[in-house]
Amino acid sequence: MFASVEAGQFEQAKAAAGRALDLGVNYVDTAPGYGRSEMVLGRVLSALGRTVVLSTKLGGRPRPFEPKNLDHLRRSLEESLRLLGRDTIDIFLVHEPDRPGQYDWWTEWQDVNGPVLDFLRELKRAGTIRTLGLGGTTVHEMAHLVKSGKFDVVLTAFNYSLLWREAAEPVIKSAKAKGMGVIVGSPLQQGALATRYPAATADSTYWLAPARRAQFRALYALVDECGIPLPELALRFVLSNPNVDCVLTGARSVEEVEQNVAAAERGPLSAEILTRLDAIAAMLPHRPFQEPFGLGGPLANPDRYRGPGIAG
Repeated sequence: MFASVEAGQFEQAKAAAGRALDLGVNYVDTAPGYGRSEMVLGRVLSALGRTVVLSTKLGGRPRPFEPKNLDHLRRSLEESLRLLGRDTIDIFLVHEPDRPGQYDWWTEWQDVNGPVLDFLRELKRAGTIRTLGLGGTTVHEMAHLVKSGKFDVVLTAFNYSLLWREAAEPVIKSAKAKGMGVIVGSPLQQGALATRYPAATADSTYWLAPARRAQFRALYALVDECGIPLPELALRFVLSNPNVDCVLTGARSVEEVEQNVAAAERGPLSAEILTRLDAIAAMLPHRPFQEPFGLGGPLANPDRYRGPGIAG
């Protein structure tokens, strides 16, 4: 049973999910590593009695999780099915297949082989999963996995947004060349593009590269000029890419759901604005090594910065 606080969170999640479905959203993404997300989502969808395209990920349990252990792979899947209240999963992603230090999925990186592939193919043949894919955050490693041609869908997160474009060529275009579906996660860059941060443009913000601060100045000036709110600009930028099939917005409330859907319904950005954004992105085409991976917190509170980011 939910404790009182958890019950409130459940009702908030139910309201947000219900509103999203009412507005036409039909894709939901979760993972074992996202706290109680699978459990809450399973109960929410059951309570709503609605059909969605459901995506979750493989990995993270039991602990310690062994990616080459078939028993662990099966237990991870079975727990996801139980928590989600499902017999099948629409899109099943290998979680963070691009970081050997996180999960060592592959017995052979060059040829992208490992027990997990046999396991996933078995599940797909049985109809337990409909689509198999990858969900990661690096660039060159993910591009290598994409080019193997062994997956149907790729989720790339934190590397394709207004100011961060590292995944555009190696991951997104490579995936489309292979006929894969493309999902982009964190279009608001973990909150860095959800609102303005005065620290983003301050010369005293030593933890950001000077070129990044100059980018934020240019971006905020463009927002003032075009009159499009920053989070809307960020969402519509990603949706303007014809190679992107789906965007994960991460809304937590009915209000955020309504704002995100309204932004999406306004359609792609104009060619002029996209050109201006391309020029701003070109001011710093690659993430500086020492830049924090997620900037939302550090921009508001630099004490949270703890060292180099991990994005590749």
